[in-house]
Amino acid sequence: MKSEKLKDIFSGDLFKGETRFMEPMMNHTSLRIGGPADVFVIPRDFPSLKNILVILKKRGIPFLPLGGGTNVLVRDGGIEGVVISLKSFRKIEILSEDKVNVKVYVEAGTPVQRLVNFSREKGYSGIEGLAGIPGFVGGAICGNAGAFGYEMKDVLISVSIMDAEGRVERLREKDIDFGYRKSSISSTELLLSAEIILEKDKEEYVSARIEDFLKRKWESQPISESSAGCVFKNPHGLSAGMLIDEAGCKGMRIGDVEVSSIHASFFINKGRARASDFIRLMEEVTQRVKKRFGILLEPEIRIVGRNEV
Repeated sequence: MKSEKLKDIFSGDLFKGETRFMEPMMNHTSLRIGGPADVFVIPRDFPSLKNILVILKKRGIPFLPLGGGTNVLVRDGGIEGVVISLKSFRKIEILSEDKVNVKVYVEAGTPVQRLVNFSREKGYSGIEGLAGIPGFVGGAICGNAGAFGYEMKDVLISVSIMDAEGRVERLREKDIDFGYRKSSISSTELLLSAEIILEKDKEEYVSARIEDFLKRKWESQPISESSAGCVFKNPHGLSAGMLIDEAGCKGMRIGDVEVSSIHASFFINKGRARASDFIRLMEEVTQRVKKRFGILLEPEIRIVGRNEV
């Protein structure tokens, strides 16, 4: 789809925000991999977001919501249609509180670590295990992010969702089917905001737990390198990283993509990596683990976009 055909959508009064054409997605993913999006937009407000969706729906133009660009691999051919970044929606607000709990409103474009730091500063407990997890709150909820026994669903009260026609609906946590690193929220729906509940605690206790989890992450994961987090889900009762390691895959490399020597379920971009090499390495690792253990690894990373033509 030619980006020139889409320019008129963003030139009127219906849209406020930033628009970029043929924008390299490597600039917007933690892997630093990905071809260009036909159009990349950053709406400034919710009315602009709604107006975009209504027009795209009417014209039959595909769109892809994007949070922090973590846990996603964009193919080398880039993305057809419009990528919608929610990075402008970053509000955190206390809704109500009592002696024990506090209800917090948080918008989807809020970085997870900003929310974790907010909880640390206030002495609110419930999301300490999310320390060190990259990305935005919206993606963390849709993927039910978690670590160290903490998951997003455990603190969630409700979410506001906008569908492809611009209609907004409030869903309570019990209305959403959460699983291990997944939810029933569709990729064609945009999570706008959430209400979560945290427990009041002493600031020093919350801070100590966060620091402990961060230390453990730095010791066991390649935090400082370009990755998308864990490439594969852990099979029930097992560690994907351990299986990959014992299958002899640590340090394997195709092009500039390498299986981390620190945590084998992380694949690292060592320079100018391509999505095609990343996918080939995923396939090779999957085959080796299946041959060694008879276990078929399931991807945790989401692969989007078109093949290079």
